[in-house]
Amino acid sequence: MTTEEAIQPDIPPSGPGCVECLDGSGWWFHLRRCAQCGHIGCCDSSPSQHATAHWKATGHPIIQSFEPGEDWFWDYSSEQAGEGPALMAPDSHPAEQGVPGPSGAVPDDWRTKLHR
Repeated sequence: MTTEEAIQPDIPPSGPGCVECLDGSGWWFHLRRCAQCGHIGCCDSSPSQHATAHWKATGHPIIQSFEPGEDWFWDYSSEQAGEGPALMAPDSHPAEQGVPGPSGAVPDDWRTKLHR
C-alpha cells in the first residue's frame, strides 16, 4: 500500500473518542486517528490499545495523533514517525474532553492501569 492510499485526507474522524471504548464503557489515555478510514482508537498506553488493534485487524498502517495541538503521524508498518497532509476537521478531540477520558469512565487509579 502506498502512503497516498494509506492517507485519505477527505475522510472525517469517526467521532470524538475511541470507538470501542465508548461502545464498551472503557476509557483511554490518548487518542489516535486512522489516516485511511478515520477510526478513532486509544493509544498503546491506554488499557485496551484499540488504535493498534485497528491496524492489525484492517491493515491500515498510518495514524495521526488526535490530541489538541499535535499533528504527528506514525506508520505502524515501518515503525517510523512522519508528516502528512492536513486531515478533515476536526483534528483532535474536544479540548474540554480532557485527558484521560471520557469523563465519568476513568477510574481513580488510572495511572496504575497504563501500559508503559
